Amino acid sequence: MGHLKLQTQTGINAIEEEPEQCNAGYPNKTTVACMINAEIGAVLAVMRRNVRWGVHYMSDDDQLEHSLVQSLKALRRKIFLWRNQWHAINPALYLRPFLDVIQSDETGAPITGVALSSVYKILTLDVIDQNTVNVGDTMHLVVDAVTSCRFEVTDPASEEVVLMKILQVLLACVKSKASAMLSNQHICTIVNTCFRIVHQAGTKGELLQRIARYTMHELVRCIFSHLQDVNNTDHSLVNGSAALTQETRQLGNGNLNSANGSQPLSAHIASNASSFVSATTMDENTHIASDGKEADPHELHLMSEPYGVPCMVEIFHFLCSLLNVVEHMGMSPRSNTIAFDEDVPLFALTLINSAIELGGSSFRHHPKLLSLIQDELFRNLMQFGLSMSPLVLSMVCSIVLNLYHHLRTELKLQLEAFFSCVILRLAQSRYGASYQQQEVVMEALVDFCRQKSFMVEMFANFDCDITCNNVFEDIANLLSKSAFPVNTPLSSMHILALDGLIAVMQGMAERIGVGSVNSENYQQVDLEDYTPFWIEKCENFNDPDHWVPFVCRRKYFKRKLMTGADHFNRDPKKGLEFLQGTNLLPDKLDPQSVACFFRYTAGLDKNLIGDFLGNHDDFCIQVLHEFARTFDFADMTLDNALRLFLETFRLPGESQKIQRVLEAFSERYYEQSPHILANKDAALLLSYSIIMLNTDQHNVQVKKKMTEEDFIRNNRRINGGNDLPREFLSDLYHSICKNEIRTTPEQGAGFPEMTPSRWIYLMQKSKKTSPFIVSDSRAYLDHDMFAILSGPTIAAISVVFDNAEHEEVYQSCMDGFLAVAKISAYYHLDNVLDDLVVSLCKFINILDPSLDDEPVLAFGDDIKARMATETVFAIANRYGDYIRTGWRNILDCILRLHKLGLLPAHMASDAAEELYAETGHAKPNANTLSSIHLQSSTPKRSSGLMSRFSQLLSLGTEEPRSEPTEEQLVAHQRTLQTIQKCHIDSIFTESKFLQAESLLQLTKALISAAGRPQKGNNISEDEDTAVFCLDLLVAITLNNRDRIGLLWQGVYEHISTIVQSSVMPCVLVEKAVFGLFKICQRLLPYKENIADELLRSLQLVLKLDARVADAYCEQITQEVGRLVKANASHIRSQLGWRTITSLLSITARHPEASEAGFDALQFIMSDGAHLLPANYVLCVDAARQFAESRVGQSERSVQALDLMSVSVNCLAKWTSDARKAMEEEQVGKMLQDIGDMWLRLVQGLRKLCLEQREEVRNHALLSLQKCLVGAVGICLPHDLWLQCFDLVIFPVLDDLLEIALAQSQKDYRNMEVSLILALKLLSKVFLQLLPDLSQLTTFAKLWLGVLSRMEKYMKVKIRGRRTEKLQELVPELLKNTLLVMKSGGILVQSSVSTGDGLWELTWPHVNNIAPALQSEVYTEQDSEHLQQKQVETAGGVGPEENVSAHSKETVSQDGAGVG
Repeated sequence: MGHLKLQTQTGINAIEEEPEQCNAGYPNKTTVACMINAEIGAVLAVMRRNVRWGVHYMSDDDQLEHSLVQSLKALRRKIFLWRNQWHAINPALYLRPFLDVIQSDETGAPITGVALSSVYKILTLDVIDQNTVNVGDTMHLVVDAVTSCRFEVTDPASEEVVLMKILQVLLACVKSKASAMLSNQHICTIVNTCFRIVHQAGTKGELLQRIARYTMHELVRCIFSHLQDVNNTDHSLVNGSAALTQETRQLGNGNLNSANGSQPLSAHIASNASSFVSATTMDENTHIASDGKEADPHELHLMSEPYGVPCMVEIFHFLCSLLNVVEHMGMSPRSNTIAFDEDVPLFALTLINSAIELGGSSFRHHPKLLSLIQDELFRNLMQFGLSMSPLVLSMVCSIVLNLYHHLRTELKLQLEAFFSCVILRLAQSRYGASYQQQEVVMEALVDFCRQKSFMVEMFANFDCDITCNNVFEDIANLLSKSAFPVNTPLSSMHILALDGLIAVMQGMAERIGVGSVNSENYQQVDLEDYTPFWIEKCENFNDPDHWVPFVCRRKYFKRKLMTGADHFNRDPKKGLEFLQGTNLLPDKLDPQSVACFFRYTAGLDKNLIGDFLGNHDDFCIQVLHEFARTFDFADMTLDNALRLFLETFRLPGESQKIQRVLEAFSERYYEQSPHILANKDAALLLSYSIIMLNTDQHNVQVKKKMTEEDFIRNNRRINGGNDLPREFLSDLYHSICKNEIRTTPEQGAGFPEMTPSRWIYLMQKSKKTSPFIVSDSRAYLDHDMFAILSGPTIAAISVVFDNAEHEEVYQSCMDGFLAVAKISAYYHLDNVLDDLVVSLCKFINILDPSLDDEPVLAFGDDIKARMATETVFAIANRYGDYIRTGWRNILDCILRLHKLGLLPAHMASDAAEELYAETGHAKPNANTLSSIHLQSSTPKRSSGLMSRFSQLLSLGTEEPRSEPTEEQLVAHQRTLQTIQKCHIDSIFTESKFLQAESLLQLTKALISAAGRPQKGNNISEDEDTAVFCLDLLVAITLNNRDRIGLLWQGVYEHISTIVQSSVMPCVLVEKAVFGLFKICQRLLPYKENIADELLRSLQLVLKLDARVADAYCEQITQEVGRLVKANASHIRSQLGWRTITSLLSITARHPEASEAGFDALQFIMSDGAHLLPANYVLCVDAARQFAESRVGQSERSVQALDLMSVSVNCLAKWTSDARKAMEEEQVGKMLQDIGDMWLRLVQGLRKLCLEQREEVRNHALLSLQKCLVGAVGICLPHDLWLQCFDLVIFPVLDDLLEIALAQSQKDYRNMEVSLILALKLLSKVFLQLLPDLSQLTTFAKLWLGVLSRMEKYMKVKIRGRRTEKLQELVPELLKNTLLVMKSGGILVQSSVSTGDGLWELTWPHVNNIAPALQSEVYTEQDSEHLQQKQVETAGGVGPEENVSAHSKETVSQDGAGVG
């Protein structure tokens, strides 16, 4: 039923016998009776003061009291006799005597006042509620009595007291538990009465004025607080107007008659008594309904029901009508006094604001209330929004903010109009607004911006709607411009605008991660075919999956249309062609599409539109008529329709064009509003007449103005031969005279004033516009919004931060920077983030030592620099993934801090874990800044913060220094805290989490910051910086081992440049070389794919200048040793091993480095642990060099020889493994490789067999023997053994013999022993290989070579005499050899002597050595036996024949080896 739901209570229990107790929430029965009795006594006491109320004596001497006194006394007698509980007693019984006193016109103000107080006290006793007997009638009685209160005014003070008590009682009625029983009519009467007292209190005292306004305010709050409890139906008044009784229908004019037709309040009290002034400024037009209209019985019934929506509609309409006071008085709100401007409107606005605050979103469920807000209220808000009064303007903004919160879905176009025509207009001084107005508007705008979804909804609903203004962009531009202090000091307005920008940014930042949707998914709008942009529809405005792509598509249309407008304004033809190219207009233009382009595209030149529409071309005429059809003139007066039509283009000056334009307008107007006009010709003629009247009235050159009669006379018989109604024409005349129709409308977007015609059009448009899109907390459109806002916001924050002087503003700016950074990172806008970093870094220039003698102190004292430093590093740590060129600026800041000694010393040592693990120390906390961590990387410079600070504490030898002041101590402490908060080291230690592109940019920035050293310079221009950057570069490389391929090229080139440009030892080249080793050592276990490349980089060490290499040789060797020991199993390629062995080999002759180098080589070769086919030859060569070196004495050479000799076991093992695991072809290849390795091994030993040192020489011969004898298991091919004899064994014997003959004993001691060892080696190897070698065709040659060496050794003379040991050894060895050959059937006498057989070739040499050997070895019996054996094998070819057949080569006399 549209009224309040009655909140009935459960049963009421009887009052218990104990008098002190109450039951069911009611007061004690006796207590209430006593209270009422006291009130009766109080009223009677006051009445007795006046003789009028004394005792009257009749003629019969009977006493007769006044009826008022009698009723009070009668109540007094009964009150203690009632047995029922108070809720069961009709309240009228004990209230009526008081109400009679109040209504009596005989009582004076004091008596009435006491009676009102009594009623108020009874109402507040909680004895009357919804369950009380006859409560409804009682409440009606109270309201009727109080609103029709009469009393005799004796003095102003007592009159004001009565009025205040009337207000008190009425408010108590509405606030009481029984208020739900009041009818709609009574609520209206209460409000009417209170307002009249408010109005008339203007002539009374200040206290009454304030109480009256307070009461009115409380009434409205109390009434509208129940709107949410009203049934969700609308049984308010029908037919759009209130059909109340006469007194209720006139709420607007102060006519406060009571329901029973009695006289108005305080009227006709006494002939000489003063009465209230009933004059009011409001016109009869403010009546809610026409006085002449008959009341509808249904509406009367509604008004008598318990109060609900009907009375709220009336009250709200009444409050809105108060805002029309100025209009009806013919006053402009900008031309009146502040006093009047603020009084009535401000009071009405305050009440309206309270109603909206308490009614909230419930207004939307009641069409009548909602309609009042949409039209009448908002129209007045638009008017008073331009008020000169800051109070009024502020209240208007507060109301709109409340409406936005509760009802924005119902007020889409109203909100757009308010922002465009009020907020954005007043906020700019060019429209004539005062500074106070601008400030109030800016505060309001910032309040809106603080609403999380406000800017999103502005963008979605208006900026993405082709028929609406770009409210979001306009607000963004306003805020960014207003935040810039241009040639003026920073003011509160600038900071306020900045707060708005930052609020918007923080809103976006908060939406990130809350179920965020990347709007880029919706950004791709591809128009392959022509699409009529004005008929785009959305299936569901409540579903983001539908409305987000819809608004993105509309925004795309709008942008293209704006671009098309720019082209059109320069050349209409090219503009249309551009839109055809974007498929927003069809390839073949049609009138409707062009008309919609003109109608809905902002920024078009209205002169060009007018010329196009007025053109006589058939197509242009069709466009004109389609253009007219885009307007909705329904229910609009002709002049307002014409105003609206002519605002969209400039009416052409030629009469024919004007006629064509007006014909199209008239046709459209007549279609939609045919009520008065007979036909479209009548509309055309009247339109012409209006244009002429407009020119006549508003052209200064026309001296004689057209009168109303002239206008009516000029329009006779134009309505189908009949006259138009005179009132109709008169209204048109006055409307045109009052408001000019501008035939040259304003160009550009701008912020126009709201005119009546525009408002009418807005209300019509609101019925058809798309629904208001309500955004949730997800970031649907933030990408596009941020693209518009980011640049201006960064610039504005930077400027304000630069000019600000208060810490609160600084912090606000930093919050803004962080919000921008967060959004930029989320949308991967690295260019925005780079700009942000650049802007921030310029505030850290204070760290430049050249700007201040004590930059550390200056930094500690400069809160701006410290906050900027904290913020820039917070951004670097949180959002480094999306920083690109900004890394260079960040590094500049880091380098400044480093130069001042403000960074932890271990910040750049990425390998701290390893180093400290090896030494057994705990790793220091890199984030802790202390005196330990603040040592400089260069020992000559003490630049740590604590060391610098200690300088202040120390006393110099030359002049005494004062101790630091307390301020300096505090400044240093602040500096420490700031650097700790920055976590600068995390940028590099956490660089493994950076995205690839950002990481690459960071390394490039480091390399660039380090500078490029020039060849020949001792150190670079700033070695300290270069060293620091190199440390950081190495740290980053080590932290990004999984992405070494991305970084390696740049890192290697940088280190290479340093290494090759250094000619003297310095810290930089030291860091470069050992950084390179560190990288290799850490990455080799994980990156086998680039192991060769890493190891190849170590060849840079071989390119070091000799002086540099010599200085660091020992440390380099130690690093190589560590590298090998840790990663030997990961080095597999020959290239890698070549680098390692090269580095080890060069240390063989270095005094300090050789020990470490040999230690590393031993690790590789001992037991063949890390020997591989890939490194075998390289390691053998390196071992040979260590054996040849005299740095480590003979002992090390002997150890090196042992390494070489033992390595032959690896060859044997590889041979065995190959035969087991490989296929035949692979085995052959492997065996060939092994043979080559073995040959290199014995060749290396051959050289060492000629060593000058006796111990080394002899050990080399023994080692060679081991390698030759041990090679049997390798299964070397025969030709390789022949090579071995030719290249190794024979040359060893020959060279040793030559040395023994040519060199002095002093240089080569005990050569005899070496010759003996060599001869034994020859004999042993020959005999071991004899069975295989004897089968070769070249065996004879080999055998002769052996014999010739023995013969030479037999004849050798050392120091002029033959040695006994050789004289004994040679025959013995030869005899053993001949016996073996004899037993094997290799050396036998042939039956046929050819002269060149083995037998014949052997004995001449043997006889030269020991003539008796033949007879000792070969007896006659042996010869006969052998001959007999040969005869038995006749037909076959014996070995000796085989040998002799192929032994026709010339053998030299000395038996030289096989050639």
